Amino acid sequence: MHRILSLLLCATATLHAPGVPAMYPESTEPVATKADPDYAAGKAAVAAKDWPRAIAALNAAAKRDNNNADTHNLLGYAQRNSGNFELALKHYGRALALDPKHLGAHEYLGELYLLQNNLAKAEEQRAALARLCTKPCEELTELSEKIDDYGKKAR
Repeated sequence: MHRILSLLLCATATLHAPGVPAMYPESTEPVATKADPDYAAGKAAVAAKDWPRAIAALNAAAKRDNNNADTHNLLGYAQRNSGNFELALKHYGRALALDPKHLGAHEYLGELYLLQNNLAKAEEQRAALARLCTKPCEELTELSEKIDDYGKKAR
């Protein structure tokens, strides 16, 4: 009996050890995405605002798994921040085709539309987020703030 308890305690500790995914991760990001070294490198490059490195790593991840909405969302984000709006639009579209409820893709697409001076399309993304967010969500708050700032600058 004590041996079984010891094994269970060790297994539980291992599940929550650094670098080991928790059984019920807090993030909604798929575990497979987190385990992809190119996705991880791309995400780190996005955090560092190293757009060329992010694009290269995320493109490598997308070659292995072209059906990952998170990868396409981050690719869109990196492309947008590189000034490649057409490619960003393509990746946000792919992310939303794969996951129509992807909050990040709706937010970032709305931000892209603001950069293209297309307030009506940005408002469509805000409305989509308002429908999808059943509780206050960061994506809706951030896009709303950017739309409000855009409106102030337009006056």
